[in-house]
Amino acid sequence: MNGALFLLTVNFLIAQLFCAFFLVISRRSRIPSAGRWFAAAFAVASLSAICEVVIRYADFDRLASFGAFSAVLSAILMIRVGIGRLYGVPSNLWAMAGILGISLPLNLMIYDLPRGTFSHSLGYQLPFAIAELICAGAVYRSGRRETADRILIGLLLLTAANFASKIYFSVEFSGGATAQAYLASTYALVSQSLSAVLVVSTGLTLLAVIVVEIMDDARANSEIDPLSGLFNRRGFNGHVSRILSRPVPAYPHCIILCDLDHFKAVNDTYGHTAGDQVIVSLGRMLKEHAPPEAICARFGGEEFAIFLPSTGETTGYLFAQGLRNSFSALAFPGLPDTVRLTASFGVCALAAGEDSIADAINGADAALYDAKNSGRNRVNRMRRATATGPEEWQAQA
Repeated sequence: MNGALFLLTVNFLIAQLFCAFFLVISRRSRIPSAGRWFAAAFAVASLSAICEVVIRYADFDRLASFGAFSAVLSAILMIRVGIGRLYGVPSNLWAMAGILGISLPLNLMIYDLPRGTFSHSLGYQLPFAIAELICAGAVYRSGRRETADRILIGLLLLTAANFASKIYFSVEFSGGATAQAYLASTYALVSQSLSAVLVVSTGLTLLAVIVVEIMDDARANSEIDPLSGLFNRRGFNGHVSRILSRPVPAYPHCIILCDLDHFKAVNDTYGHTAGDQVIVSLGRMLKEHAPPEAICARFGGEEFAIFLPSTGETTGYLFAQGLRNSFSALAFPGLPDTVRLTASFGVCALAAGEDSIADAINGADAALYDAKNSGRNRVNRMRRATATGPEEWQAQA
């Protein structure tokens, strides 16, 4: 076995491994179809190695050469479909069908031309380069610019340049006039080596993109309260911290804490399923009424928090009053139509250079405590003199 055939064998095994990896990882992905398309692409691409080995040892090298070309081109276009699924950039199936419809008959037409001629090299390599450019363009048009996305764009462009350069190098450093002579040449060894590096690099980068997507989803899910659909305390703290760490955080901000009135009685009277529906309804109402940049969270039980960036205390107070009025008019699944519930709110502003976010939460909680003690179903602003310390706030929470 010469060097080129050895690399073909290695390429085949690598493609099969990538196929298995993508199938496994697609089961954990939010977009499993992307991984399946990538797996199918590598499976199809591996057939090209088999076809090129057949060229070496069999007499029907025309059919095998056509098979190798078809497998590689089809695999690249299947990667384009997978990229479309992963990046949300739909594939133009008519355009891809057109590429196949032109390239495959052209490959049969140029087969009898010597491999060292410009006409043969152009007809053989140009479809690959175009298909790789289409893949790179899809990633670019998605607008995503994370590190893995940039690397993927670069690798796809580099692979396109590799195919385009072969138009020249296959003429300049002729690998032989026939397919069998090509496989025995030094040029084939170099070409197959470079292709193997690019295949592995592209496959690893596609895997990295999917893994990053899975990790982002897992992190996001760990920050979401499953019942209300709002952030949990961890997600709330993380997103608020990111806003406060901006170069221009645009103070003041406003914290609103909300607590359902007599919620235990709802669970005791109508059951926990009805109580869950109340939580779901309040979470939906907060998402519908809150400004786009607001951060809404369920801290636990029947306690909710809202962070209003670049919002003063007066505006936050009026917003909380609107929430209180809207909630008191809601009807809830699982409860009698005549039953209406109420909620109490505490409001506290966060000014530049004064208090921390923890202090503002403490202040809003103190105001909420006053609202509860003042008859419930009301909105209270923080009175600085009555703000409780962190230990007492933690005990109340």
